[in-house]
Amino acid sequence: MYGLSRINWAGWGVRERVLAVAGVLVFVIALLAAGRGLASGSMGEILRVRFGGDAERTRVVIDLDRTARGQVIQSGDDGQVVLSLAGVSPPDRRSGTGQGLVRDFRVAGAGAASRIELDLATSAEIERRFLLPPGDGIAHYRYVIDLKATGRAPTRRPERRAEAPRRAERPLIVIDAGHGGRDPGAQGADTRESAVTLAAARALKAELERGGRYRVRMTRDSDAYVALDRRVAIARQAGADLFISLHADAGADPAVRGASVYTLSEQGAGRAVREFTRGENWQRSLNLPGRDASVDRILLDMTQRATQNRSAQLARTLLGELEGADHPLLRRSHRDAGLAVLLAPDVPAVLLEMGFITNPEDERLLNDSRARRRLMRAVAEGIDRYFREPAGELQMAAAAGAGAN
Repeated sequence: MYGLSRINWAGWGVRERVLAVAGVLVFVIALLAAGRGLASGSMGEILRVRFGGDAERTRVVIDLDRTARGQVIQSGDDGQVVLSLAGVSPPDRRSGTGQGLVRDFRVAGAGAASRIELDLATSAEIERRFLLPPGDGIAHYRYVIDLKATGRAPTRRPERRAEAPRRAERPLIVIDAGHGGRDPGAQGADTRESAVTLAAARALKAELERGGRYRVRMTRDSDAYVALDRRVAIARQAGADLFISLHADAGADPAVRGASVYTLSEQGAGRAVREFTRGENWQRSLNLPGRDASVDRILLDMTQRATQNRSAQLARTLLGELEGADHPLLRRSHRDAGLAVLLAPDVPAVLLEMGFITNPEDERLLNDSRARRRLMRAVAEGIDRYFREPAGELQMAAAAGAGAN
C-alpha cells in the first residue's frame, strides 16, 4: 500500500515524532497549496510532443492548452536538450521516439512545471525557440524549439538511469464487479448490468494474472449482493494498491454510448474524511499516531490528496489505452463524483463505466466474449502503464520505504 498510512508512528520516540510532525507540517502546506492549484485548474497541460525535419535541422513542437514560459536547462552540448515549461503538467504519453536530430524524448513532472528531455542523435544546438498563440485554424498554443546540427561530436553525459527500487511484493489489484444479487443494476434489452460486470471482472482478473505481475482479488465472484461499504473495506483490509469498480452505464436516450471513468470529486473527498473521522478509533484504521487529533487530521488530508492524484493518473492511463484500442468513449470521458466505492482515503480507485447497456451496440459489445476480452486487455495495459510511468515507480519506492519503517 502506498502513502503515509504504512508508517509505524506509534513506535517512534517523542523527539522523532516532534521532528516528523514539524517536517510534515511544512510539506503539507506545499502539498495542499499545489493540490488547490490543480483542483482550480491553474495548471495547464501538454497535449502532445511532435517532430519534423531531418538530420540537419529538426523542429520540436510542444502542443499546449494554454500559454507557458520555457527555460533552457541544458542546451545540447552534452548530447541532451532539457527544457522546463512552467505551469503545465505532463501528458499521458511521457516518452517516445524522436525524429531527425532527436533520438528519443521524455516528459516528467517537476513541481509546478514539466521537464522535457530530448536525447540527441548527434551534436546539435538550439537555433531558436518561441511560443505561437492559437491561430490559422489551430485552437491551442505551440511551444517551438528549432534544433540545428553543429557537426561537433557531442560530449556524452554519464549514464544515470538507475532503476527505481521495486516492491518485494507484487501489487494487489482489487476488482469490483458492480451490483449483484438483489441489486441487478441497470437493465438492457437482453442483459442485466450485474451479469455484464461479473463477466468483465473475471476477464480482467485473467488478463492481470496472465503475466504474473499482480495479485488479484475480487469483491464478488458470483451473483451475490455485497454492500458498498463492504467493497471499500475489502480493498482497505487487503492493503490494495489499486481498486477498480466495473459498471455499465444507462440513459434515457438509446443513441448515447461510450465508456467513461469516474474518480472521486472534491465534495466526495470531504465526505470521505468526515466518514473516516466519525468513529472513536479512526486514527488506528489509518495507522496514525492518535495522540493529537489536529495533526492526525492533517496526515489524513495528505493521504487523501495523494490518493486522489494517483486515482487521476490511473484514470488518464485507462482512457488512453481505451482510446488506443478504438473503444468508444463519451465526449467527456473523465468524470468525478462522490461515489461510495471511491471513498477510501488510502486506496487509489476508479469506477469504469464500460459502455451504455441501454445502447444496442454497446450492449452487444459488452455481451460479446471476444470484444469483452479486448476491452479488459486494454484496461490491463492501462494498469501496466500506470505502474511503469515515473510517478508509479516513485509510488512503489515510497511503499517499499514505508513498509521498512
